[in-house]
Amino acid sequence: MTDLTSTPTPHSVGFPPIIGDHPEILILGSLPGIASLTQHQYYAHKQNAFWRMLEALFHIPANAEYAVRCEQVKSARLAIWDVCHSAYRPGSLDSAITHSTVIANDINGLLAQHPSIKLLAFNGNAAASVFKKHSQLIQPVSTVILPSTSPANASIPYAKKLERWSALLAFRD
Repeated sequence: MTDLTSTPTPHSVGFPPIIGDHPEILILGSLPGIASLTQHQYYAHKQNAFWRMLEALFHIPANAEYAVRCEQVKSARLAIWDVCHSAYRPGSLDSAITHSTVIANDINGLLAQHPSIKLLAFNGNAAASVFKKHSQLIQPVSTVILPSTSPANASIPYAKKLERWSALLAFRD
């Protein structure tokens, strides 16, 4: 007998944000992929460069236990969330998200609760595109679209991604 409760369905529901008391940067993905949903962790796919990126920029050890990484994200005054609360998406590719099924997260509500956030950093064009289609900022905040850390974005070398992601450092006190 198969345990269906641990198998993600094409209708995916994301995670709550990783957020501390005074975040400065909110990193937004689109929606967790299959590996993340299965492991109940943001950016769990072994080939996703997200945690390597945070290690290089913010000294958060990529191989640390997930709970430790989450606490260090908060200590670095970062926050992690997704644009989509839920959506229908067979597989893990952002291009497979059925836009008519997207229920967006309340980014404006999060910004109101955490006015210390100075920057929305989109992890890839897909996250920015989904945000633009399904959300509208009601207060001014800087935004930046960064190269996706997804293994599906292999056309951009890691070093080039890291160079672009280093722009986040300018938004820290």
